[in-house]
Amino acid sequence: MTDKTLTCKDCGAEFVFTANEQAFYQEKGFENEPQRCPSCRAARKQQSRGGNSSREMYPAICANCGIETTVPFKPTSDRPVYCKDCYQKQSR
Repeated sequence: MTDKTLTCKDCGAEFVFTANEQAFYQEKGFENEPQRCPSCRAARKQQSRGGNSSREMYPAICANCGIETTVPFKPTSDRPVYCKDCYQKQSR
């Protein structure tokens, strides 16, 4: 396989579909080449996620160390909430 130059169907820019990317596509069983450049693919992916990159954060107190923190979900009293450091320690 050799690198191929493709044209993005959204913005019209040329981009390189590398031999490594082609091998990855083949390994995953993808039959079609990408039709969008990496930046248009990222923009489309972001748009499909709602287009809002900022998440609402909620205040919470870490159940382990007691410090104030923020979390991307509304805490409930039936489950403990951890700060980033304590959460990483818990998940190991």
